[in-house]
Amino acid sequence: MKIRNVIFDLDGTLLDTTDGILESAAYAARKLGYPELPRETMLKFIGPPIQRSFREHYGATEKQAQAAANVFRDYYKTRALLKATPYEGIYSLCETLKEHGIRMAVATYKREDYALDLLKHYGFDRYCDPMHGADNNNVLKKEDIVEMCIREMGAGKEACVLIGDTEHDAAGAQKAEIPFLAVTYGFGYRPGEAIRTDCILLGIADSPEEAGRVILQHNENDPDAD
Repeated sequence: MKIRNVIFDLDGTLLDTTDGILESAAYAARKLGYPELPRETMLKFIGPPIQRSFREHYGATEKQAQAAANVFRDYYKTRALLKATPYEGIYSLCETLKEHGIRMAVATYKREDYALDLLKHYGFDRYCDPMHGADNNNVLKKEDIVEMCIREMGAGKEACVLIGDTEHDAAGAQKAEIPFLAVTYGFGYRPGEAIRTDCILLGIADSPEEAGRVILQHNENDPDAD
């Protein structure tokens, strides 16, 4: 089946948000009396829900993790949200997909109001509709957010692909029952790394340009192509 709908992850896929997230996570940790962690560990805070990161790396309880998330988000929104950089070639990818009649959306674990501010600031709202993120308490899972986008696009799952940079994205695609395209230029997967996943893997791309080639080649080779 041809890919007619692309759903992007945000952090590590559309934007390099390293500086703003790490600054905010470090602030929240200091504010709540947690010790400083190595940068390599702090990088793991990018992508998953912030509550999960405080539980996994600081041993926080559910209540403590939510308190940390609230401090993190207040700081991030007011002082660090726009400390981000679009990945080289990402706008060209969006233009290419648009030229080929492929619709785009965004499904991110970032809280939705923050995600929308960030996406609009960097102009991704010119390409992507719908754009959805997490609720404040992270009740929604990645697959819930992905499926929300699918429903609003009126798309068949077999004609969709999720593009993301982490195993959390791959798991979201698997649970939403859509193919996954892994990118290695973000925070999770690395070039040349063996990607172990049970999801339908459409391909692996080391750059936005290569992600476009994977999608277009898939559509050219599809036996049901128009």
